[in-house]
Amino acid sequence: MLTGKQRSYLKGLANKIDPIMQIGKSGVTETVIRQIEGALEARELIKINVLNNSMLEAKDTANEVAKAVNAEFVQSIGNKFTIYRESRDNKTIVIPK
Repeated sequence: MLTGKQRSYLKGLANKIDPIMQIGKSGVTETVIRQIEGALEARELIKINVLNNSMLEAKDTANEVAKAVNAEFVQSIGNKFTIYRESRDNKTIVIPK
C-alpha cells in the first residue's frame, strides 16, 4: 500500500512518461494482462490509455488491471491511468519512505 507521499512522488515521475499501451473495445483480456506484466517488470511505472470507443471508465479499468497484476494504482486523469509495481530484477525507482 502506497502512502500519500509515495503516491505524490510517483505522480511526479508519471508526468514525464507517455502511455505505452492502449486498452480498446476488447477490454482487459489475458493478452493485455501479460503485456502489462512484462512492461511493469521492465519499467515499474507505466501509463496506459483507455480508448474512447471502449466504453470503459479509466479508474475502474485501472483498479481491475492493478488487481490482476498485483500492482498499485497511482492516478487516473481523463482516459489515462498510471500503475506501479516494484520490479523483481530491474529495480530503478527508489520510493521515499
